[in-house]
Amino acid sequence: LRVSMKIRILFWSLQVVALLDINEAAAERPLQALEQQFGAEKTIFLKCDVESEEQIRGTAFKKTVETFGGIDILCNNAGILNETSWEKTISINLMGVIRGTYVALEQMNRLSGGRGGVIVNTASMAGIGPFLSCPSYTASKFGVVGFTRAMAAASEASGYGVRFNAVCPGFVQTDLMTNIPVRLGQFSNLTAAAHQLVDVMGMVAVSDVAAAALELLTDNTKNGEALLITAPLFATLFLKFTFSLVSSHFLPLSLKPKLRK
Repeated sequence: LRVSMKIRILFWSLQVVALLDINEAAAERPLQALEQQFGAEKTIFLKCDVESEEQIRGTAFKKTVETFGGIDILCNNAGILNETSWEKTISINLMGVIRGTYVALEQMNRLSGGRGGVIVNTASMAGIGPFLSCPSYTASKFGVVGFTRAMAAASEASGYGVRFNAVCPGFVQTDLMTNIPVRLGQFSNLTAAAHQLVDVMGMVAVSDVAAAALELLTDNTKNGEALLITAPLFATLFLKFTFSLVSSHFLPLSLKPKLRK
């Protein structure tokens, strides 16, 4: 099936969706698209800061459950790249995923009366092999992959009835790819290396990431997966973390000798 058709089937089976974002303007376009295609009564927007457990629990998830009766799927997708504000990067990229997951499990966990479901976390290619130009971002995404894997194992062993997977996209055509020197902060001297890596790896379309997430949502055999998404889409691989890439990093070969001197 085409991705668009899969999305329609998934949406019809779920009936409803809640969009959570701290940026109301950014959510306006996808919200309108969903409302036009599926009806305004099936979609809500709730402003939410993933750094605030109070907002996640008290505003976003509580309102979602009150409106739609429960939670079946959670996509933890909030993320930033800011090596200057590295604590905020960790707080949003990693701790936001953990906060969202734990609060959602209060509703989803079958052991506490939930219906089970699926949680998909947005990690990164940087969560598989480190990006030397953004160590804090890399740490946050390694954390997302590790957390996802651990939660998948905990769910399976305990009987939560919830599957956990992560998407690990390469360079995606989003705002994170703008103002790279500013985002790299103290590592801005490695901007050229970052741009060369983009040239080598190519760009991934947002629709490709959505297709990968959809695969993890709909395939009931997938639990604890980290799906690497590269350009082109046929290069996508399912990776079981039975190996280590800790000693490797993503860097154009032409720059490696210079950095080893």
